[in-house]
Amino acid sequence: MRVLITAGPTYEPLDPVRFIGNHSTGKMGYALAETFAAEGAEVLLISGPTNLPDPSNARIQTVRVQTAQEMYEAAVVEAAAADVWVFAAAVADYRPAQVAEQKIKKAGETLTLELVKNVDIAAELGKTKRPEQFSVGFALETENEHAHALGKLQRKNFDMVVLNSLRDAGAGFRHDTNKVTLLDADGRITTFELKAKTDVARDIVRSVLARRLPQPHA
Repeated sequence: MRVLITAGPTYEPLDPVRFIGNHSTGKMGYALAETFAAEGAEVLLISGPTNLPDPSNARIQTVRVQTAQEMYEAAVVEAAAADVWVFAAAVADYRPAQVAEQKIKKAGETLTLELVKNVDIAAELGKTKRPEQFSVGFALETENEHAHALGKLQRKNFDMVVLNSLRDAGAGFRHDTNKVTLLDADGRITTFELKAKTDVARDIVRSVLARRLPQPHA
C-alpha cells in the first residue's frame, strides 16, 4: 500500500525574514507516517517547516517544503500512485499578494497587507480521486465542529474526516496529545478519548485499514 501524507504548517513569505504561518508542529502527521510504515505501507511524507527530524524508517520518504504551492506541487506528482491520501497539514488559506524583495522597514502606525487565496490542496486532488483511492482530511474547529467537518468531507471528496476541537483541553496544536472524532462518508461517527498522538495515529490507521483493504500493484 502506498500512502501520501501532508504534515506540519506552511510558511507564506512576506519578505526575506518574515512569513505568515501557524502553530502546527507536524507531530500528528509524522506519527501517522510512522504508524502506516509499521503496517508495511510505503509512505511519502510531505512536510512543511517543523523542528522534527526526518523519520528514520526506510519505508518513509520525506519531502520538505515551505509554502502551500510547494506542498501542492509535491503532492500532485505522487497522488495518482497513492492508495491512501492523508491531509494532516495545516495549510495556510491565504498568502501575501506581493512578497517584498527586501526586509519591510517599520514606518507609520499601521501596515496593510493584501492576501490572496492559496490553492486548496485536498479539494483540488479530490477532483481527481479514483473510486479505489481513500482520502482522509483533518478539521481543526472552534465552533459547530461536526457541521464544519461534514462540510469539508463533502466539498473535498473525503472518505473520512478527523475532527479535533480547540475547545478540548490537550487537543490541537502544540500538544503531544489529541482528542479526535472520525466522521465517515457513510455516516459513521467514532469518538476517541484524549490520547498521546502516537496512540491517536494508531486509532486512525486502524480505522483506515478497516475501511479500505489495500489493492496489490501490478
